[in-house]
Amino acid sequence: MRPLVAVTLTGFAGYAVLLPVAPLWVVRGGAGPAGAGLVNGVLLLATVVTQLFVPAALRRFGWRPVMSAGMVLLGLPAVLYVLSDALAPVLALSAVRGIGFGVLTVTGSAAAAALVDPARRGEAIGVYGLAVALPNLLLLPAGSWVAQNVGFASVFVVSALPLAGIPAVARLARALHGHAPDLLEPTSGDAADDPRSAAYRRLLRPMVLLLSVTLAGGAVITFVPQMVEDELLGAAGLFVLGLLAALGRWRAGALADRHGAQRFLWPLVVLTASGSGLVALAVRGPEATDPAVFLTAMVVLGLAYGALQNLTLVVAFEVVSRRHHNLGSAVWNVGFDAGTALGSVAVGAIAAAASFATAFTVVAALAAAVLPLALRRPGPLPGAAGGTMAGWRTPATGSRTNGDGPSDGSAT
Repeated sequence: MRPLVAVTLTGFAGYAVLLPVAPLWVVRGGAGPAGAGLVNGVLLLATVVTQLFVPAALRRFGWRPVMSAGMVLLGLPAVLYVLSDALAPVLALSAVRGIGFGVLTVTGSAAAAALVDPARRGEAIGVYGLAVALPNLLLLPAGSWVAQNVGFASVFVVSALPLAGIPAVARLARALHGHAPDLLEPTSGDAADDPRSAAYRRLLRPMVLLLSVTLAGGAVITFVPQMVEDELLGAAGLFVLGLLAALGRWRAGALADRHGAQRFLWPLVVLTASGSGLVALAVRGPEATDPAVFLTAMVVLGLAYGALQNLTLVVAFEVVSRRHHNLGSAVWNVGFDAGTALGSVAVGAIAAAASFATAFTVVAALAAAVLPLALRRPGPLPGAAGGTMAGWRTPATGSRTNGDGPSDGSAT
């Protein structure tokens, strides 16, 4: 796991530090709010499109070339930002970075599941999730301050950190070839006993659950500076949200390994709806934001935001056979980034027409609407012996059935 942690920390550090800074860079170059909004919009669009093609690229080229290319495409354009703050070149560089980020996200989550014994998968995904969350927790709020008080060039240098992760890519690729060579074997999408179309249908449930919570989290991250007039309160709220999300992503996996992910899904969906409702309550009316209600909302929503990310990824790997694990990683990541983008766009549109309180009331209602999906248990995989889902825990023992085969879990 150590090479994966190194790749993830360097890759997501380069991503996170530039996320609030690239829009500021084009504003300095004369772009308006619409142009600034396009910067990360183009980044996420390129990310989502790329994620759909990563499984095929892995089968054709292998782990090391694909992951190395992703790190280069994410890190190198960040240095090139210094050449121009005009909108057109920044958008072009953002699209290239989005391709790199799409590769990083799919390969990272797939590797987290592949490197360990299936009985420890939740814990491994938790460690991976913590490595994802820490750069966001520390660098998202720091990036804009450093840019405006130290200089944009300093941020561009930090955002090239993915290039420093390339040596770790080589070690990670060797570990993956040793522990999961079968994940790169050519597969037929229409195998009679395990068609790709059925895998997509099974992945729809965890993706929708993930989308509902990332919609809420993405909206909060985007609009807290506009909703909360007190800058200190807003910064404290985002820090609390990020901290609880990091802890949730880290610890939820261990609970899933012991007790199964399914039993925790519906309480976390309830927390998502409750946290979103508390945000609406905190920002209602023309008076100042209620600090106690707002911070409580950040605690509740942050816990759900982090834990559901972990558990829906665990479920995504459990509801498809091993041959479709890279596909499961891609679909999960599409749900994450699509939910984040949708939260920004939809909440912004509703707030412009009504208010932020109304917008987050709608977000709470949408989260509540997916509760039946959280309560529903998936059926057995096609071809699973005895009607037991491959790779699924049996309730009585917490042990796993045949789905993934043994692994020594020693990759480091």
